[in-house]
Amino acid sequence: MRYGQQQAVTIWQPDEQVLVECRQLEQVSEQLLKQKTMVSNSLEALQQQPIISTLAVKRLQQLLKALTGQLQAVEAELLALLEQRFQTEMALLCSIPSIGRKTAGLLLLFAGGFMRLDNYRQLIAMAGLSPREHSSGTSIRGKVRITKMGGALIRTKLFMCSFSAKKSNAACQALFDRLVAKGKNKKLALIAVCNKLLKQAFAIVRSGVPYHAEFTSKLALNL
Repeated sequence: MRYGQQQAVTIWQPDEQVLVECRQLEQVSEQLLKQKTMVSNSLEALQQQPIISTLAVKRLQQLLKALTGQLQAVEAELLALLEQRFQTEMALLCSIPSIGRKTAGLLLLFAGGFMRLDNYRQLIAMAGLSPREHSSGTSIRGKVRITKMGGALIRTKLFMCSFSAKKSNAACQALFDRLVAKGKNKKLALIAVCNKLLKQAFAIVRSGVPYHAEFTSKLALNL
């Protein structure tokens, strides 16, 4: 930096500062998860050897236990920080059937607290959950793919939630059943359920109205 030149100072808003801290904690949890997976794989490979060192197994088990404990602690701290600063938003998101605390926290992080989104379509585009069905001469229904934009983590989490949502979430259940009845691929129907969950999440957080089966879909259309 040249003499007399002032360094730019970033002024964080309170909500943005919390989100930055939470994303840093999320990065720590991702690193711990990678380490845990590596140790778990090493332990599994070791136990398949013809000659096994009980001491090596013991050390790997101890390391795996320690990493598991650290990962659980970081995840708990992350959720506690989110619930402390975004208590209202977390409660609203958790009112959606099939959305639990971890998914609600992940949604808040991914969407930046829903502060800078104009509509739910932006959220779906960020998540890369726009389905595309490709047909070919050898396939009647083709293969269903989703765009590769956005976060793989949130897609994976929402896809897992979609299995529960198509049973417990009235709007998601109706959507899934309608698409399957029309002969749509079940994976495509589940992706549509993921989109519906994002629509509901956006509408509920922005309106401040908890989930209600009768008018949540109308809220999503109006926002």
